[in-house]
Amino acid sequence: MNTIQWTVDKNELKSSSYPHIQQAASLLQQDEVVAFPTETVYGLGANAYSDKAVTKIFQAKGRPSDNPLIVHISNKKQLTELVDNIPAHAEKLMDKCWPGPLTIIFSKKNNVSQYVTAGLDTIAIRMPDHPVALALIEESGLPLAAPSANLSGKPSPTTAKHVVDDLDGKIAGIVDGGQTGVGLESTVVDCTTEIPIILRPGGITKEQLEQVVGEVAVDPALASENIELKPKSPGMKYTHYAPIAPLYMVEGDVDYLQHLVDKSRSEGKIVGVLSTEEHIARLSADVVLSVGTRTDLATVAVNLYEKLRQFNETNVDIIYSESFPAVGVGAAIMNRLNKAAGYKVLKSE
Repeated sequence: MNTIQWTVDKNELKSSSYPHIQQAASLLQQDEVVAFPTETVYGLGANAYSDKAVTKIFQAKGRPSDNPLIVHISNKKQLTELVDNIPAHAEKLMDKCWPGPLTIIFSKKNNVSQYVTAGLDTIAIRMPDHPVALALIEESGLPLAAPSANLSGKPSPTTAKHVVDDLDGKIAGIVDGGQTGVGLESTVVDCTTEIPIILRPGGITKEQLEQVVGEVAVDPALASENIELKPKSPGMKYTHYAPIAPLYMVEGDVDYLQHLVDKSRSEGKIVGVLSTEEHIARLSADVVLSVGTRTDLATVAVNLYEKLRQFNETNVDIIYSESFPAVGVGAAIMNRLNKAAGYKVLKSE
């Protein structure tokens, strides 16, 4: 398949009638799949009403069929066409956080493709905060099922190049709208329960949600790798975001991290380290990459997937990563890193 690529300057995009947007939307209307930028990561979009179109997402990504998809909308009318009812706490969150990196779980109507919801009676929906994404959805006239535009299990794409690396020749088109902003996928909140429950931490923190609706719970499944789980949200069940070399999370100080590096190198391994600006000068390994600064974890979120992908361009045999405080955006960072590591953690005694 020939993958068409368009470049769209989000700062010059004035309406959905931009020629490249029209061309991409036309492909979506023909049940093809098209990658596009959002404020979180690049998504791989398809007509959420069409079994044929949604199946192409799973085929391109190699995604397990029991992993539900998030539907992206551009207006409230699309929402009412997809969901049975809108709970009061969901209404508050939408008013405050949409457009934005927040996905809400609703009870669904039965008009969406069965493959979008993976057999569940709920549906995950968000309104992205990106002019290219909104214009594409508006021009197509369709709600778009759109997981991250990468091969399943690999680091999510934050640039069009990442999408090309993974999916060139496997999808109909890629809209290049530049680098994404948040860098991590949206927060997913189940609003079908009396107390909203975070199913996946992301760009909007637990603390921010609680400022809007009061008490917010966290699904206990986030703390473990539960292979028996029937996931209600993307990112809950499978190993995700992983580089090629095995990744280990390290809980301990810089000296302990260096000890692990030295031990692996003494065994003949080529070692990579995912570090931060504060510690990088104190670490010696074959490849040391700084992901950001510990004093501003938003920088770590923005750079995380790019750095994990950079390791794939090296010949490292093993990667050790610093750990981060699991509060605020740190909760999302640690969720992604633990998934990428398959929950492999090394702790200093």
